[in-house]
Parts: sequence; structure tokens; C-alpha cells
Amino acid sequence: MGGGRAPKDPPDKEDQARPSPSSPPLLLPAVAATRLADAPILLLVYFHNAIRAELSELRRVALAAAAEAKSVSEARGFVVELSRRFEFLNLVYKYHCAAEDEVVFLALDEHVHNVACTYSLEHEGIDALFDSVSCCLNGLEETENTSKALQELVFCIGTIQSSICKHMLKEEKQVLPLLVKQFNSEEQASLLWQFIGSIPVILLEDFLPWMISFVHPDEQEEIKFCIREVVPKERSLQELVVSWLAKEHQTTFGFQKELAKGVRPLSGPTAIKGKFKFQLTKRPLGWKKVSYFPTNIGNNPVDGLRLWHAAIQKDLKDILVELHQIKISSYFQNLDFIVLRLKFLVDVLFFYSNAVDKFFYPLFVDISNIQLSLPTQHLQIASHIEQLHYLLHYNDQKGLPTNEFVVKLCQKVESLVLDVATQFGLQEKEVFPVISKNCSQETQKQLLCMSLHVLPVGLLKCVITWFASHLSEDESRSILLIINQGNSLINKSFASLLSDWFHIGYSGKTSVESFRRDLEKLFQSRCSFLPEPIEEDAESSSLLSDMLPSKGPKSKLVKPAFVNNGKKGFSFSSASSDGIKHFETSYCSGINLHINFPKMIRALYSFSKFPGEKSCVDSGIDEPIPMDLIFFFHKALKKDLDYLVFGSAKLAENVGFLTEFHQRFHLIQLLYQIHSDAEDEIAFPALEAKGKLQNISHSYAIDHKLEGENFSEISLILEEMYELHNNTTSNANTLDSVVKHQQLCLNLQDKCKAMHKLLSDHVLHEEVELWPLFRECFSLEEQEKIIGNMLGRTGAEILQDMIPWLLESLTLKEQQSIMSLWHKAARNTMFDEWLGEWWEGHKIAKAEEESTTPSRTADPLEIISTYLPRVLDEQQAIYGNLLRANSSGADIGQQELSNSDNKEKAIKGDQKCSECSALFCRSTDKRCNKANDLKDSTNKPGQNFQVTQNFGECGHLMTMSQEDLEAAIRRVSSDTSLDPGRKSHVMQNLLMSRWILKQQISNLEVNNSHNGEGIPGQHPSYRDPLQLALGCKHYKRNCKLLAECCNQLYTCIRCHDEVADHSLDRKSVKKMMCMKCLTIQPIGSTCSTISCNNLSMGKYYCRICKIFDDEREIYHCPYCNLCRVGKGLGIDYFHCMKCNACMSRALSNHICREKCFEDNCPICHEDLFTSSAPVKALPCGHLMHSICFQDYTCTHYTCPICSKSLGDMQVYFRMLDALLLEEKIPDEYHGRPQVRRAFVPIYGTYLCSSVIGNSALTK
Repeated sequence: MGGGRAPKDPPDKEDQARPSPSSPPLLLPAVAATRLADAPILLLVYFHNAIRAELSELRRVALAAAAEAKSVSEARGFVVELSRRFEFLNLVYKYHCAAEDEVVFLALDEHVHNVACTYSLEHEGIDALFDSVSCCLNGLEETENTSKALQELVFCIGTIQSSICKHMLKEEKQVLPLLVKQFNSEEQASLLWQFIGSIPVILLEDFLPWMISFVHPDEQEEIKFCIREVVPKERSLQELVVSWLAKEHQTTFGFQKELAKGVRPLSGPTAIKGKFKFQLTKRPLGWKKVSYFPTNIGNNPVDGLRLWHAAIQKDLKDILVELHQIKISSYFQNLDFIVLRLKFLVDVLFFYSNAVDKFFYPLFVDISNIQLSLPTQHLQIASHIEQLHYLLHYNDQKGLPTNEFVVKLCQKVESLVLDVATQFGLQEKEVFPVISKNCSQETQKQLLCMSLHVLPVGLLKCVITWFASHLSEDESRSILLIINQGNSLINKSFASLLSDWFHIGYSGKTSVESFRRDLEKLFQSRCSFLPEPIEEDAESSSLLSDMLPSKGPKSKLVKPAFVNNGKKGFSFSSASSDGIKHFETSYCSGINLHINFPKMIRALYSFSKFPGEKSCVDSGIDEPIPMDLIFFFHKALKKDLDYLVFGSAKLAENVGFLTEFHQRFHLIQLLYQIHSDAEDEIAFPALEAKGKLQNISHSYAIDHKLEGENFSEISLILEEMYELHNNTTSNANTLDSVVKHQQLCLNLQDKCKAMHKLLSDHVLHEEVELWPLFRECFSLEEQEKIIGNMLGRTGAEILQDMIPWLLESLTLKEQQSIMSLWHKAARNTMFDEWLGEWWEGHKIAKAEEESTTPSRTADPLEIISTYLPRVLDEQQAIYGNLLRANSSGADIGQQELSNSDNKEKAIKGDQKCSECSALFCRSTDKRCNKANDLKDSTNKPGQNFQVTQNFGECGHLMTMSQEDLEAAIRRVSSDTSLDPGRKSHVMQNLLMSRWILKQQISNLEVNNSHNGEGIPGQHPSYRDPLQLALGCKHYKRNCKLLAECCNQLYTCIRCHDEVADHSLDRKSVKKMMCMKCLTIQPIGSTCSTISCNNLSMGKYYCRICKIFDDEREIYHCPYCNLCRVGKGLGIDYFHCMKCNACMSRALSNHICREKCFEDNCPICHEDLFTSSAPVKALPCGHLMHSICFQDYTCTHYTCPICSKSLGDMQVYFRMLDALLLEEKIPDEYHGRPQVRRAFVPIYGTYLCSSVIGNSALTK
């Protein structure tokens, strides 16, 4: 599925390439063993395969056109053909979607709830996809740059291909197996016939051969047999369908397809000639423009339409009279039948108006060159029809009071009757005479018969029998003759079928009751005004009395029996629940409503919109709720989807952007995977646990899996691009590499655009359908628990990427809201402490990244030495002595303070300081404050702060005057050999030079303290002396930590605590010693000395806990703010926000006790939270060490705190009872009654063998 990559070889020419029939479809395991004859609904799989194959072929044709770089004239001819094929595909897919919404999903929802809603919601976006292709094709006709326009067309086709194929694959995975399971073969066949019977004949006769053309030859006979079994057992109808299946499909769709696509009214009279100027040059119907010849009007076939007009007008007027009677009498018993007749006539009138508009009127304009007001009348009638449908379906959905409904219905029908009379009169006076005079009788007969082709085959039978019942004997003979002669020129089977149906209506075999039953089947309503057969009970009698005239002064308002009481979303309830009887129909009016009036259907049956695209802060919600965290994540995700589309286009122009794009893409992929896993494993199961909401999230779980595959495809393209650029070393491969790079960029852009559409729709559907349910079904506490569980699966390393990523996409108010919600969910944890410690380090790292600091080997004092003024030898001598004193352990701190005091006196004593100097002083103070903030950054391993050979030259910095410093800065500024970035860096080092010098002296002081003997412990320690493995018994590592409290080196904090009488605060540890070079340096992941060449201190390093380890899997929990043994949160552990504990994922369902880990072990009284020993959970919810539990249970079986049983003790108690029964009672007590007081244990699930928390590595 998906847009796919472009073929490596140039595609074949279009004229070479009608795609060969596809291989047999690969059915899913759930239905793979089912034969098509046993499960006719699987015919939809072949229909899906035809759509897939057609989309692939259309994309191949577009790729071929883009590769050939067609000229403007060639491109326009290509556009005409491609437009026709897309319009046909669009129309076929619309009917497919409408049939699912109105037939298949309605039936399925009666058996399995909450499955179909999502798929109906996805159908709404299909029109926009086809509209985008139409825009590209229209732009291709107008632009001169056909190459770029064709490439954009390829992208659009790839997007629509990915979306539709994904949707169909989901249906095949979830919906079709349910249909096979829930319905027998007869019911499935009935569902399929409702779909087929609702398609207009003019489209159906091309649709079936088109679908068969994509089926493998070995299976075509099976498909044809299945379709024949689906069709009702009428000989003429069977012959007609067989004739359609035997047709050979044509790639180019002719005039009939142009007519079939026109399901909407014309845009206005000014567009008529432009739309139909080709009608007389391409005449597949065989008409011809003839000279005027006298004819008798009564003998012209087209005059048969007057009979049609009379039948429609008669029934409309009868309905209007009956409605007025009901309004006056308030007797609603016949209202249901009147509504059914009205729906039938409205459908007949719409299809007839469409046929006149598409067949008769264009011919009339070409013959007479006269523009009439017919299109305006047509628009008015179409408007009345839409309003009537809206009223009827709105009443079905909302349930208007009956009196009010009848009054509104009368008004609508009155307006419709007047406009119909006006339009019919105009046609009979102006249009039909011109056509009858200028067209041969054969042409007129074909016109009449083609107008019947616009009707759906399932509705056609009812229409023909209804029309025949209105005719006299002579009129019937005349119409029958026209039908036989006209249709025989087009399809003899169709003519035979119409003749049979006409005889049924004319013979009187269709009674009023039979006609009513047929209408009830064809126009099944979502509700009914009358209940099912009324039972003789109080409730039904009361309801019936409401339907009868009221005896009081005011008639009682009566509501329909079925009202959708505030249910949001699509209503998938049906009036019938009698099994197979519900499916006995050949036409569904709702399907054509979806096609002809999509806006009305969306207005009536769409979901209530939740403000998903807005933030909860801006949508009128005073206080954000926990589930709003999901919307904040969605907003950030949608912003990055835009980045993917923009970045993929930028890569074609800028190869250097590849690294940045690759990193960003993998961040998005990682975060989306974490988000989707959390939804699948936490949020969705919680929602489905709410009884009536089962199955509602399965479709979204499938989405997550398919979108993960799409991410993998994009990742493979990026990896291929990386490999390409790494392998490009010779000029011989340059041209090929450029071409391949451009092709990969196009593939990447295609995939990213498809991903943008898929994920955007997925996010929107979640916000529209699912997340309002979370708001309604869960309390704030429950929402907070769900969000807490989702956050508790996210490790510190991921949060360090996720939090900045989220915040940069949100407004300031939204940032405050999301962090407030986060803090509330984690209020029982150490999250605030971790966030403060990490965020401070994050700001330092960010500032370091933004700086232009050179490599670690460059000494800042060496950089600035060439710009410092020369000083007196005495000053150099002073600092030389200072250096020697420092080496011998002299008190440097006091001398620094003295020099600093002298400097301050010198500055304060200068009363003639210039204004510039004053500003500079303030700037220097500000810079010094920033320098203090960047202290940790400067001391990182990337900086090598050692006393250099130029120390003597730079030593006078401590006493250098302000003027000398300004002069040095001016010299840097005027140096033309430096670029701006280098100048800025040198000036920054000049401003920080005093502080840098102090740091070097301080480091030297520590290293040379204790009279040159070093700090205690300044030697390597071994975890395994035989194998020379550095470390201690607790950790394998390559460094030691400097404990400032003791001024001594220890391998780890636990080593210090075991020998000292106090505990070492991890936050106070600032320095470490590399056990290879024995150099004491600022703490970091690697050694900062050049000789060690970035030696790693341990595979795992935690900057917060000061943990180094070279052999175990360790992670830092942001909610414990401790390092713990394990693979990480979301992998083998999760953090329970209420218990404030890291627990094994096997204990996802456990008894929560607030902050239970912050207690002491009831046996040894050691703090459980910071303990390094494993902890076990008791069934009652209390905790103790695993070792303590083993010792304790040797003699006890109850909790030491609450005295509840530690497990199921029933077997043990039965054994005790058996032992007591075997005991012999002494004779003196024999026969005496006794009162037995037995201990009744409280049993619980035995969890004692499960590890609830992993050991902490730091206290």
C-alpha cells in the first residue's frame, strides 16, 4: 500500500500498458479458508483489489508522463484521458463508501457495536482527496511548466493511493471477518444486492466489467457465478447482469460516463454551452441533426414524457391533499405511508430531472441555440428536493413534534408542486417540440431509454410498475413499443427486463398494499411514526391513543416512536430487527442521498465536533483536564508533519540538510511510537472497559501498526540516501549519484506527503470520535490515572527530548497548562526535583552548543595571550613566585583575595573613569554572572583547564587595569585576520580571563595538596584484581569520586557510606579522578586529559546521580529521581504515580497505596525507596524486602502490619482441620459442647513471588 517508490527503470508507455489481471487476492487468515460461494461478502475484496490496481495504474501513467516531460499540447490530451478515469474511479468509490455507510455498517452494528463509526468517519475525507487530484489536473492544463505540475500530480495520486489502500486494508482486517462471522450467505448476498441495486444502470454496466477485468482469469468464473447468485432469481434480470459481465472493459470511458458523473445540478445557465459543446460531435447514442420535417406531435416518442409528467404531478397533488387533511384532523395513522410515497416521488423526480438535464437540454441547446430558464428551474427543484430530504431525515434523527412536522411538510410540498408544474410546462412547450421536430424517432426512443439508465436498477422496477399503473391501454401499448424498440438498439436484455416489469404494473398485479410493502423495503427509515405491531398492553394503548385525534381543545403533540436521544455520532440503529427480513430490498435511498446531497448527510449524521484542533486553553475550557495532554501532543505532532513535508522538499536542493532532517525524523518516529504504544496498551483498553464502548478503538490500533510501517519505509529511504552520499567518492559516479539522489528525494517527498495525510486524518478522527468519550466517561481522577500510567512508561532520556519538543510547538499559556497537568499527575513523585536538576543541565548544554568554542585542546589563556599588553618583569616575577608557591602548597586563596582587594581599591580609587569604562564595568559584571551560570559547562571534559606555559605572560591578568583590558579588546576588534565568530570568542575569553585563571589555580591546588603526597585514595582500585578490572564491589568503572566532605577519593558513594560515619550527598560530588591517568577533573562521562583520548568512565553515566557502570543495564527514573537496575521505563518497568514506585510491567494490575514505597521495611526498618535490595508486594498492598520476606515466611503467614494472609491458606487450614479431627478427645470432655473460635483469613491473590520494585543504585 502507499504511494510506493518510483520504479528504477523508466515506466512503459501508456499505450503498451493495460495492467494484466492481478493475481488471486491474498485473503486474511480469518477468512482465507472461506469460499466465495459460502461468503459472497468477500466479493468486496475483489472490488478493493480493482481499486488498488486502478490507482497503481493511474500512478504509473502519471510517472511515465513526468519522466517523458510531455509538451503542453501532449499534457492537455493526457489530462483529458486521466480526468475521465479519475472521475469514473471517484464515482465508483463514492458508491462503495455510501453503500457501506447506509447498508453494510448499519447491518453490522446491530450485531457488533462501535466498529463501523470509525470507517464512516474516514469516508468523509475521500472527496477532498479526489478534489486535490482534480486541482492538479486543472493546473496542468493552465501551466507552462508541465514537469513540475506532473510531479505534483504524482504526489497527489500517491497520497490518495496510500489513504484509500490503508482504509481498505483495515476493512479487510476487521470488518470483513466480522461480516463473514455474523451473517449467513443469504444475508451477505442481500447486502451485496442492495449495494449493486443502488448504482445507476448507466454506471453499473461499466462497473461490473471494470471490476472483472482486474480479476485473475482462474477466478473470473467464480466471481461471475457469485454475482449471479447475488442477483434476484428473475430470468430477465439474470440475463441482463450476465450480458454486463460478458462485456469487454474499455480503458477510455465514453459519453455515458460523462452523464453518470453529473449527479449534482448544473452551476448555472452561463456554464451550459461550455459544458456540453461536444454533444453533437461525439454521438454514441446515434442521433443526428436533421432538416425540419412535419410530424404529428402525438406520434413522437418524446411526447411519452407528457404521460410521465402527468403521473408525477397527480401523485404529488394527491399527497398534498392528504397532508392537508391530516393537518386539519390531526389523524396521523397514514402519515408513514404518505412519507414513503413522498420519498419515492422525490427520488423519481430527482433522477428524471438529472436525465433531462444531461440528455435533453444539451441537445436542445445545440439544435436551437436558445438559452431558456430551464437550468434555473432545475436548480429550484433540486433545492426543494434537498430541503424535503433534510426535513424528512431531520425528523427521523431528531424527532419533531408530529403537528409541527406535518405543517412544515405541507409548506415544502406546496412549493415543490408549483415549481414542478412550472418546469414541466416549460419542457412541454419549448423543449420537447424542438427535439421532436429535429430528431428522428430512433433518436427520440434512445433518448427516452437512456433516461431510464440514469435510475438505479433496484429502484427501476418499482418506478416502471408505478408508471404503468397510471396508463390506459393505448398509452401502455405506445410506451411498450418505445421501450422495446429503443432499448433493443442499446441492450436487448434491458429491453426485455423493462417489458416484463411494465406488464406487471399494467396487469394490476401490484396492489396498494403490495406497493406499500415495496416502498417500505426500498425506503427503510431510521425511525418510524408507528410502532411495530401493537401489543395489547397499557404502553401500546397509550401510544395508539396519542396517534389518534385528541378530544381536548388542543391536539396533543406526538413524537415518533424512535428518537435519537442525544446520542452523538452516527446513528446505526434500524427500524427492523427481524434478521433476514431487514435485508430483503434491492435499493437503498440513503446511498444516493450520500452521492447527491453529501453536505446534507454530513449535517444530519456527523459527529458533534470537539475542539480538537484548538487547545483546551483557547476552547472555552477554564481549567485544562488531564486528557488535554493528548491534544498538546497532537498539536506538536501535526507541526512536525509539516516539517517533514517541507524538509523532504528542501533535501532536493540542499544535501547538507540531510543530517538535520534525519535526526528530526527519528525523533518524531520515536515519540510517535511511544505515544501509539501508550494508547494501545493503556488509553484504549481503559476506554473499552467502559461496557458499551467495546471495539471502538480497534481501528486506531490497526492505524498505529500501519503508520509504524510507513515510518519504517521512510527510514529505509533515508538510510539509502546516507549510504549513497557516503559511497560517492569518484567523479565517475557523480552524475549517477545526482540522478539517484533526486529520485530518492522524490520518493521521500512522496512518502512524507502521504504520511502527513494519514497521520493528520488519524489524529483528527481520534479527537473527533475518541477523546470526547474520555471527557464524558472518565472522572478527573480516572483521567489523571490514565495519563499517569502513560507518563510512567516514559524514561528520562526520552523525556529530555520530548519536553523541549512539546514546548517549542505550544504557546506560553499552553506551556504553562501542560506542565501544570504534568506536575499534577506526578505530584506524589520526585518529578519536580528531577526536572529542576535536568533542566538546569539542559540550559547549560544548550548554551554550550550555541557557543563557538574551539576544540578542547586549545587553552583560553593561550588564545588571548597575543592580545594582552606587555607588563613589567616584576609583575611576571610575582606571578612566577605565585605559581611556585602554589606548587608547594602555599595558601593561594588568601593571595587571590588580596590581589582581588587591591584591584578593587585601584578601580574605586580612579575617580576619572570614563563613561565608557562605567558601561563596560556593568557589562563585565553581567558577563561574570553569566560565567558563573556556565561554570559546569566550562569544566566539562571538552575543556582542558590546566596551567599552561604562557601562565607567566597571562599572570598579570589579576592586576591588569580596566584601560588595559579595553585596549586588548580594541586590538581584537581591529584584527582583520579574524572572522566575526572568532572575534566574538576571543573577546569572550578576555572578559572571562580572570575567572579562567582562578579555575586553573584551583585545580592545580587540589591536585598538589597534602604536601605533594596527593589526596587519600588517589590510586586505582580494582573490582577484579586478577583481570585488572577497575572499580569496586558495587560497580565496574574507570573513575573515582572526590568526596568534598572528607576531601578523599572513593570509588562510589556506597563505598564512602560504608566506611564513613555520614552519608555522601550525590549533589555535592563535583569532581572525579580518572584511574588511568590519576588526574582529578570535573566530573563527566569521559576523561578530559589528552593522554587518555576520551576514555569512557563507564558505559552508563548519570549526571544527576553521579553513577558510572560498565556492565549492568541501568536507567534513571525521572519520577524516583534515582538510578535503578533494569532496561528502562516502558521496557521492563513502569512507574506507578500513586505508589511512587518503579514496578515490573507484570504488575501493571496491583493494589495501589499512596506513596507506599516511602515507608520502611516492616522487618528490618530500612527505607524501601532508596534501598538497593529487591522489594516484594504482599496481597494486602504492603511491602517488604525479598530477603526479609523469605525469612519472615518461615514462621509467619500473615502481614506484619495488617495481619491479612500472605496467600491462599485454604489448603493449609484444611490440613489443620484434618489433623484436629484425628485427635482423640479425652474421656472427661467427651460429649461436652464447646465454643470454637476459628480464625477467618482474608484471602487475596498470591503476589509474593513478583518483584514490585527494582533496586535503587543511589540513596
